[in-house]
Amino acid sequence: MKTNQTPALVVLSSWKFKGWLVCGTAALSFAAGSLVTARLLHLSQVRADNNRVFDLLVYHTLPGKAPALESIFRDVSKLQDKHNINVVGYWVPNDDPAWANTFIYLVAHPSLDDAKKNWDALHADPAFPEYRNQAAQIIERVDKKYRVDEVYMRPTDYSSMK
Repeated sequence: MKTNQTPALVVLSSWKFKGWLVCGTAALSFAAGSLVTARLLHLSQVRADNNRVFDLLVYHTLPGKAPALESIFRDVSKLQDKHNINVVGYWVPNDDPAWANTFIYLVAHPSLDDAKKNWDALHADPAFPEYRNQAAQIIERVDKKYRVDEVYMRPTDYSSMK
């Protein structure tokens, strides 16, 4: 009598081979996906440019006038875009009485020369004096000078923002 049953040892060894094949395929797929993902993430990182600078501006307003300055900058931001002034962000302090009357923003420039060129273009725009006059009324003055802290900064080599 002849049977169509395969010996258990052959079936078991076939399953082992298929198991290793599945594990090997999964490991290879994971490795390839990891390499592709790492390469894509590396490409999307911002590259450091030796000339790139950031401009930090801190405006000190008369008591209670920071919201009014924030409102003025909401409109000025459109002019800044027009003149290639790349504002990274605007900030108002949160619940710290010592900083209650401040308005802060950070600008990224390709270089210091570009920064000066773009600021000059903004200040020469015919629409700008109106905003400057509005802001002048609410920015604190010390010895007849507006109290605006401005500093150009360069990123460190270990900074995530370059």
